[in-house]
Amino acid sequence: MSVESALGDLAAVGRAASSGGYRRFAWTREDAELRAWFRGEAEKLGLEVTEDRVGNQWAWWGDPDASVAAGRPGVVTGSHLDSVPDGGGFDGPLGVISALRAVETLRAQRFAPRRAIGVANFVDEEGARFGVACAGSRVLTGALAPARALALTDADGVSLAEALTRAGRDPREIGRDDATLRRIGTFVELHIEQGRHLVDTEAPVAVASSIWPHGRWRFDFEGEANHAGTTRLADRKDPSLGLAALILEARRAATQLGCVATVGKVRVLPNGVNAIPSLVTGWLDGRGPDEDAVRRMVPMIAEAVGTNAVEESFTPDTAFDPVLATELSALLGDAPVIGTGAGHDAGILATHGIRSAMLFVRNPTGVSHSPAEHAEPADCEAGAAALATVLRSLAGG
Repeated sequence: MSVESALGDLAAVGRAASSGGYRRFAWTREDAELRAWFRGEAEKLGLEVTEDRVGNQWAWWGDPDASVAAGRPGVVTGSHLDSVPDGGGFDGPLGVISALRAVETLRAQRFAPRRAIGVANFVDEEGARFGVACAGSRVLTGALAPARALALTDADGVSLAEALTRAGRDPREIGRDDATLRRIGTFVELHIEQGRHLVDTEAPVAVASSIWPHGRWRFDFEGEANHAGTTRLADRKDPSLGLAALILEARRAATQLGCVATVGKVRVLPNGVNAIPSLVTGWLDGRGPDEDAVRRMVPMIAEAVGTNAVEESFTPDTAFDPVLATELSALLGDAPVIGTGAGHDAGILATHGIRSAMLFVRNPTGVSHSPAEHAEPADCEAGAAALATVLRSLAGG
């Protein structure tokens, strides 16, 4: 298969006619279709597909437990297939498809790995439905407790526990999975670049150095529901004003501290055009190169808007293995080594202590989390070829 043809196979799954973007959320019909596709493509390559306790999928070339017993734990690659609301078709799927393509290439070359090679499809990486990014890898590693994970709810009030049950899964099974973690000696995730570093270079592929610290916080503003036409302005208790202040203050504080801050998700109750809201909730996404600055930014904003910030997730500064990054850069012809402000499952595994790295494929638009996200077919193939080279090197020794 080519990377382009595989992306085409998935093009219709979860596509929104109104935007051209994708709505592929965890434990939905679209998610089930994507999981079935992954299993089918992996089995075509002769890989054995398993699932861990939270539902992340693992396709293995070779026996991962025998590899561990021999003192050579597996080399794993992959990414995710879910999306943000109206996201692009490359963020996530490019990494999964490239991983399968790399395995196909190595098998065609009759490569005999000394370490088991795994391809992963992580569940709910974007956190678009339940609000916590990288939920699958967080539960896997124990960074997200099962009780908290199961209590998360979507915009319709459906809990993760209920969603799992509707998908035919037992919520009681989820939790940290040490048996799966032992199988992973090294993890390498390929991803479309979410920025413009490679746009102006001759290199189609880069190696990641680190992920900025980043988190998500919830701000609740309480008011009083009332009629939009009959209630005088002086008599109103309108929580929308708190949301407006949050948006403006986030921009001001982020500028002052050298961070980035976004209020991209909002919930309004009762959400009627002719009704003053009773409750408005805004979610803040905060990131930056300096963890202390990100941490200081949130209470500054909360004090200015007069309400508490409820932390829903936070990932500290994550440096990938510097020796591995240097080795991969050299292996790929002195590929650029760059940092990123976007979170990834590779970062969660790295924080857990697993030797991890990332490869980025050039995005000529520089745009991500949008239908405008793009990578040229030649660059996609270059990324898959680079990943095959990396797997050959890491699994051959």
